[in-house]
Amino acid sequence: MTSKIAELMTVTMPNSFVPDKAAGVDTVVQFKFTGSETAEWYIIVKDQTCETAEGAHPAPKMTMTVDTDTYIGIAKGEVDPTMAFMKGKVKVSGDMGVALKMGQYFKSGKP
Repeated sequence: MTSKIAELMTVTMPNSFVPDKAAGVDTVVQFKFTGSETAEWYIIVKDQTCETAEGAHPAPKMTMTVDTDTYIGIAKGEVDPTMAFMKGKVKVSGDMGVALKMGQYFKSGKP
């Protein structure tokens, strides 16, 4: 059985990537998932491509620590990412500009 996080990172995130919105972007985002599933994954956005991998990246530009269920809700368009951040459900360290632009590179919600 595939974990919810593995499916999110290997299927949902790449399928929701919008290459046209990531022109000129070269960044690495580290995710630290907590709660019902704990895991670490990262996303590399470079040259209008998106690559995901499990584990810890040695030099992410931004790290997001978030409860698994909260992030799945964000990806589905059921949870507002700004409100989740304001309520402390999403914690960001590193380059806050990367966090602010994530919504441009990835569309959320059901197709």
